[in-house]
Order: sequence, then C-alpha cells, then structure tokens
Amino acid sequence: MDPGQKVAMHVLSGNSHPALTKLIIDKLGVQPASASVYYRTSRETVVDIEESVRGRDVYIIQTGTKNVNNDIMELLVMAYACKTSSARKIIGVIPYLPYCKQSKMRKRGSVVSKLLAQMLSRSGLTQVITMDLHQKEIQGFFDIPVDNLRASPFLIQYIQEQIPDYRNGVIVARNPNSVRRATSYAERLRLSIAVIHGEEKIAESELNDGRHSPPLPEDDGRTVRGFEFLPVLHAKEKPPMNVVGEVGGRLAIIVDDMIDDAESFVAVAALLKEKGAYKVYVMATHGLMSMEAPRLIENSVIDEVVVTNTVPNDLQLSQCTKIKTVDISVLLAEAIRRIHNNESMSYLFKNISCED
Repeated sequence: MDPGQKVAMHVLSGNSHPALTKLIIDKLGVQPASASVYYRTSRETVVDIEESVRGRDVYIIQTGTKNVNNDIMELLVMAYACKTSSARKIIGVIPYLPYCKQSKMRKRGSVVSKLLAQMLSRSGLTQVITMDLHQKEIQGFFDIPVDNLRASPFLIQYIQEQIPDYRNGVIVARNPNSVRRATSYAERLRLSIAVIHGEEKIAESELNDGRHSPPLPEDDGRTVRGFEFLPVLHAKEKPPMNVVGEVGGRLAIIVDDMIDDAESFVAVAALLKEKGAYKVYVMATHGLMSMEAPRLIENSVIDEVVVTNTVPNDLQLSQCTKIKTVDISVLLAEAIRRIHNNESMSYLFKNISCED
C-alpha cells in the first residue's frame, strides 16, 4: 500500500481518561473503534479489538493517571495487538507521558523515562503525540517521531479572558529551572517576571542515601591502598527562600508544567503574599494533584489553580473549589487530523518559543 495513500482512521481508547477521548472523537466526527480493555481476576491486562484494523491508521488515546502502571500496560498491549493485527500506522496519543519526571540519573536509580520510551517504541507504536514533556530532551529517548504539543496558548487565553486585571500581573518562576517557561509566558503577555530563589523542601530522592559512608578518615597526609583521599565536598547551602523581582501590589501568576505535590506551590504563594502580592494564581498543564494536594490548595492563600484536562481531575474538582480546568481536546484532535491527512504540524507551534 502506498504510504501516502489515505486510509480509514480507527480511534481506540484505554480506561485512563474516557471523558477526554469522547471530546476528541466528537471534534473529529468519527466513531470510536470497538475494543474491550479489562482485567482478569489475576490482574492481567486483556485487550480484545473487535473489528479489523488491517491496513488502517490506528490512534490509541491513553494518558497517565494515578493508576500509572495499569495505564502503561494497557497502552503497550493495545499497541502490540494492533501491530500483530497488521495495522498500517499506530499512533499513541499520550497527553501526559508517565514517568517523565524520572528523566535524569538519581544516585543508584535509573533513567526510567528512557526505559518507557524504548518499551513504547518496541510495542508497535510508529509515532507519539504528547503534551508539555517535563524535559524536552525526553523526545530523544524514542526511536520513533514524537510531537510534543504545548498547552500554553490555552492557558494564556484563560489569563487574558478570565483575569480582568492581568495587565497588573507578574509571571513567577517557582524556581530557577522554570525561568525559561516564565519568560515565554511573560513575553507573550507583555509582563515582567519574578523568580523564587532559595531553599525549598528537599525531595526524598535528594536525601543522603549513605553513599558517603563509611566516613572518610581524617587527612593526615598518608595514603591508603595507594590512593590519596580527595578533599571532602561540603553540601550546598541555599539561602532562605526569597523573591527576585518586584511583586508588591501586583497579581502573581505562577507557571509550571505540572502540579503534583502542592506543598512547594503553597509555600511560594505564602511568600508572594508576604511580599505584597494581592492575588496568586497557579497555571500548569498537568494537574496530577496527588495525595493531600486539593486540601492543601483549598486551605492555602492561593486564589485559583488552573490546569488542563490532560489527566482526569473530577475528584480534585469536588475536593477543592479553587481548581479550574481548561479543555485542550481541540489541540489533540487537530494534531490527529493533520497527521492522518499528511499535513504539516508547524501551525500548532506557531508563535511558541523553544523555551516554552
């Protein structure tokens, strides 16, 4: 079959986010392919595709949720089932890519996002559509094309339409690593930026795991086993948390790619209010908000948290009145339509900088 020839589109969905799947297929004007994804009593994942996909282009919609390992296994089994059923192309639509935060080596750990990328590539996927990867370099872990879409135009539109006094605002980077993202937002909104610098709560992965034990002996100029001991490196000491930039009498808008553990956002919001900001908004693409995050946000000085619907957050919305969602299904639907019709994807990245 000619690779450029247009064939029928089949849209499959796992169990991770049925509401988002419905929004996408409604915008595409197609019917979802008939398939069953369920678990045996032994918790094994079973996929039954109930119609032929031979020679077809198959789009599998599956995002990452709190049942992350089940979501991954469903996606792998569905992709492999389509591969063994002779589908022409198998495109994974993964709005939130699981394990994307584990993209660097941590002590005796591993780069899990590369492992996941290789598993997805080997399962049969021929292309991946995702959104706002935690690190853009993750695209290089895949052996197949990856389209990393951006949700910032939707969040910027929300700021312009739903925050009347946003022109008196300042874009806040939660830490120095978020400065590029904050700068991208600030340039498009014509606002200034501020940066939070200083000590934050130390993540468990950063704590001393005993790698420096047993303790080194005191340096007495002798050699032990033929090696001289290197100078002992002292731990970094960050200054107390502070704001670099002017936020007094301004509306502070914190931007990030995801909200999972809300403690750091709550601490930053309290600092901004202490420095004179009269309102604090938080904008993020992926609203994971695990554990006690909704309760912490509800009881904090944060005025509003705005996330997209890349992950299901109905439970969080019921637990916290400050959380708002923005629908990005139209972007995913347009990406699917363009890929299916062999059209350029560049329009979807119009006016989006590399720092975003």
